[in-house]
Amino acid sequence: MPENPLEAICITIGRISLSVQTNLSKLISISQKPPESINVKVSASASAPPTANSSVLATSSYLPQSTDLHTKQAGPVTREELGRATWTFIHTLGAQYPEKPTRQQKKDVKELMAIISRIYPCKECADHFKEVLRSNPVQPGSQAEFSQWLCRVHNVVNRSLGKPTFPCERVDARWGKLDCEHRMCDLQGSTTFFD
Repeated sequence: MPENPLEAICITIGRISLSVQTNLSKLISISQKPPESINVKVSASASAPPTANSSVLATSSYLPQSTDLHTKQAGPVTREELGRATWTFIHTLGAQYPEKPTRQQKKDVKELMAIISRIYPCKECADHFKEVLRSNPVQPGSQAEFSQWLCRVHNVVNRSLGKPTFPCERVDARWGKLDCEHRMCDLQGSTTFFD
């Protein structure tokens, strides 16, 4: 177990980010070579934010590429891009969620959804998500239950935006487990980091 609990979080987010970037690059046929590894330095101080190794930040594949007309130019993220990124993160979490979660993991995922509804960078979206959560309480009993709940909630949001819904029986095919060697992407831990 890492000495600093933020280290594990940073490493996991880095791996998810790399996986998402790699898959999106394949999807839109942009040939980018992902960095060989992601190195994260975590400050010993709980108040200091973790910083990524400068080689990761300087790698051009992490910056928008203007290789064709379909690539977004650098600039502020749009509400739609934020929404897609958030759903990607949440569905990926659902895919990695354990089949037999601990009490702490169940508590954590409920709290994460509540936190998202409070601090989401789009107030209108956050307020709507609070309403959705009130009508559809988080179901964290297992990986299958949580993934299906996420799909249903995502469909509630999609319907409110006039977007098509997703067939939840296909959620595992769309948001299956990350392809990581030696199960390195599995959600770990049964206790809290802070006592």
